[in-house]
Amino acid sequence: MSNDTNDITAVTQVVLRERQARDREWWEQMRECIHPDAHIRLSWFRGSGAQFVVESQKMSARGQQATHRLSPPVVSVHQNRAVVEISAGIEFRDTIGGVEADLTSYTRLLYRLQKMPDSWQIVSLDPIYERDSLIPTVPGLIPQIDTTTLAAIRKPYRFLGYYLRQNGYDITDDLYGDDRPDEVQDLYRSTFAWAADTTAITA
Repeated sequence: MSNDTNDITAVTQVVLRERQARDREWWEQMRECIHPDAHIRLSWFRGSGAQFVVESQKMSARGQQATHRLSPPVVSVHQNRAVVEISAGIEFRDTIGGVEADLTSYTRLLYRLQKMPDSWQIVSLDPIYERDSLIPTVPGLIPQIDTTTLAAIRKPYRFLGYYLRQNGYDITDDLYGDDRPDEVQDLYRSTFAWAADTTAITA
């Protein structure tokens, strides 16, 4: 594993700048941080890096804007490849069940990055969902939640999934979550094995 401080700093800044750009609607900066062919797999989106930027713009234009509260990243650099993990709280404020509420999804964001000729770029992103919460902004008000729909969504992202489904997104059952620890450990193993394979230069 490389201990090059310059690479660690560069990788860290790419990941932080991508999340900053997503929150601030700085789409060109976001595009610069993500490889066009990156593999992005989220609760509401699955596709390429280029598509992710476009769909993020559309989501924001519909008023579904998220704020990402990030913990310090943990970075592992292996020559031309890197892995970054960041614990995050993804926050939405919107009308849910007829009531204005704050929705927070707690996740670990697992990134793969690769060193390109001019810069580091993100080549994959997989969140690991831990739990979420839904709190009315006015104490005492109660969102009208369809409990049958809610019960059909896995617990690590049940309120997030409910909110997204109410806004027309298709939320699948196969996302990474702490309720399926074997799948999460397989993701970690495959991610760090990818990073260690420095003989390959493609994602």
